[in-house]
Amino acid sequence: MSPRRPVRLRLRLPHVLLTAVLLGALLGAPPAAAAASPGVPLRVATYNIHAGAGMDNVFDLDRQTSELRSLNADVIGLQEADRHWGPRSEWRDLAGELAERLGMYVYFAPIYSLDPAEPGGPRAEFGVAVLSRYRIVSADNHEITRLSTQDPNPSPAPAPGFGEAVVRVKGRPVHVYVTHLDYRPDPAVRVAQVADTRRIMAEDRGPKILLGDFNAEPGAPELAPLWEELTDADPGAPTFPAQDPVKRIDYVAVSKGAARVRRAWVPESVASDHRAVVADLVLRGGEGGVRGR
Repeated sequence: MSPRRPVRLRLRLPHVLLTAVLLGALLGAPPAAAAASPGVPLRVATYNIHAGAGMDNVFDLDRQTSELRSLNADVIGLQEADRHWGPRSEWRDLAGELAERLGMYVYFAPIYSLDPAEPGGPRAEFGVAVLSRYRIVSADNHEITRLSTQDPNPSPAPAPGFGEAVVRVKGRPVHVYVTHLDYRPDPAVRVAQVADTRRIMAEDRGPKILLGDFNAEPGAPELAPLWEELTDADPGAPTFPAQDPVKRIDYVAVSKGAARVRRAWVPESVASDHRAVVADLVLRGGEGGVRGR
C-alpha cells in the first residue's frame, strides 16, 4: 500500500482567523481580538440632595425621585442624606427610600451617628450614600479628617463618612467612592481630606470612581493632587447654586487608564440646592482588581 500524499489545504483568510480562534480557545490563549475586549459602558452621577429639600427649601422626596430617575444612571453618589435625622426630613431614611423607589442597591455611610431622640428609636444619622443598579459586593465607611459641625469647639480629627462600595459591573469589580469635603473658606481641612482620600484610594486596584461635593472649584490648589491619579469628567457647566449656578463644586472623577469619559453634563433642576453631574463612562477591558489589603 503506497503512502498517502500530504493533503494541502488552501484556507481563505476568514478560515485562517477562525482556525486561530479555535486553536486559541483549545490552548487557553485568547486571540488578539479577544485580548482587546470591548469596554463596558457605565453611567454615573453625583448629587447633593440637600436633605431632601429643593432650592425653595421645601422637603419633597417625590421631586428628587423624579430628578434622579430622569438621569437614568447606573451608579449615583448622594451627599447630605438624612437617616432618621430630624423633622426637616420627616425622620425618614432618604437614601434607603430613594433606592427602593428607583429599584437600586444602596450603601449608606454616616458622617454623624447620634443617639436616638427616644430610647429604643433609630439613631439619627447624616452622611453620604451609593445607589447602584449593580450588586454591591462589599462596602466600607472610611475615616478622613473632619471639622465637626456637631461640636461647638471642633478641631480637625479623623471621622467617618468617606463611603466606598465595590460594585460588580458585568463581572468587573469597580470601586465607587462618595465624599463630601469641608465647606469652609479656609482650605486647610480640605487639604488634609484630599491627602486622606488619595491614601485610601491607593490601597485599591482596578477601576475607581470618585463622586462628591468637593466644596472647591476645579482649579483650587487643594484639589490639584487629586488630578495626578484621577481624570475630572468636566461637564463644562457650573453646579451651585441650582438656581442660576455660578461655580462647579460637584464632581465625577475616574482613575486614569481605567475608564474613558465619553461625555458629561449638568441637568437643569432646582430639586436640590445643587445640580447633579452625570457622566457616561466606558470601562476599559480587563477584569479590574480588588482591595489590595
